[in-house]
Amino acid sequence: MQQHRLPSRQHPPRPSRSRTLTGLLTAAAATAGLLLTALVPGAQAAAANPYERGPAPTNASIEASRGSYATSQTSVSSLVVSGFGGGTIYYPTSTADGTFGAVVISPGFTAYQSSIAWLGPRLASQGFVVFTIDTNTTLDQPDSRGRQLLSALDYLTQRSSVRTRVDATRLGVMGHSMGGGGSLEAAKSRTSLKAAIPLTGWNTDKTWPELRTPTLVVGADGDTVAPVATHSEPFYQSLPGSLDKAYLELRGASHFTPNSSNTTIAKYSISWLKRFIDNDTRYEQFLCPIPQPSLTIAEYRGNCPHSS
Repeated sequence: MQQHRLPSRQHPPRPSRSRTLTGLLTAAAATAGLLLTALVPGAQAAAANPYERGPAPTNASIEASRGSYATSQTSVSSLVVSGFGGGTIYYPTSTADGTFGAVVISPGFTAYQSSIAWLGPRLASQGFVVFTIDTNTTLDQPDSRGRQLLSALDYLTQRSSVRTRVDATRLGVMGHSMGGGGSLEAAKSRTSLKAAIPLTGWNTDKTWPELRTPTLVVGADGDTVAPVATHSEPFYQSLPGSLDKAYLELRGASHFTPNSSNTTIAKYSISWLKRFIDNDTRYEQFLCPIPQPSLTIAEYRGNCPHSS
């Protein structure tokens, strides 16, 4: 008599203890990563932005006379350049963080680079390559200074000894007085610039609706050379409403205040350059909400939050 046996029940193989442990650790790591992103402000943004340089900023760090980077400098003779009068390049010594954004700064009427030299190491130590320049002659007008700023940027990114340290896609311009007027001219001519900062700027052209570069206009309440009512304020008001822009009026200041080390100028210049050259949103906190009047700020205007 034939007997029929019931098939034995098949059990799935049990995972080994090591595989189980590995799976648990992987899940725990993923959970920790999600918690870190949720709990640490800007953690996800930091990972997404390759241009952030330096530690997370604080009010103290951007007001300090020096930032986190050690800096070096090199002189550029007028004999080896064309289109401007030479100058001094200040740059972070370390290359561990890759390339840096760059800014070129022009002095004003009858002035030399020494008048704006304090900005060189101060900005460079925050993570920028900075080029303070002399102009072809000290009497050059704003339109000429604008062209010279662009020539200096081209030299910096293409021929200078530090060109490999510079990201040629992340550039800005600054200037004092006629150099400030020149920074507006440069931004008008080269719309790819990421930031412009005229410091107590002077220009016979008062309207700048063509600008597409985020612009911080800095004026001085006691300026009798380029009064804010006929220079900085009309400059700011004429900028397109859709543009990232701001107007900072210094309290108790003169036309020549930008020629000496100034914490307020440095604080907001660093924040503006970081925000728009580096697209570093960690610095948005110093620009938005709008800074309030204080012992050093007579007035501040701007559009917030910034879009780019």
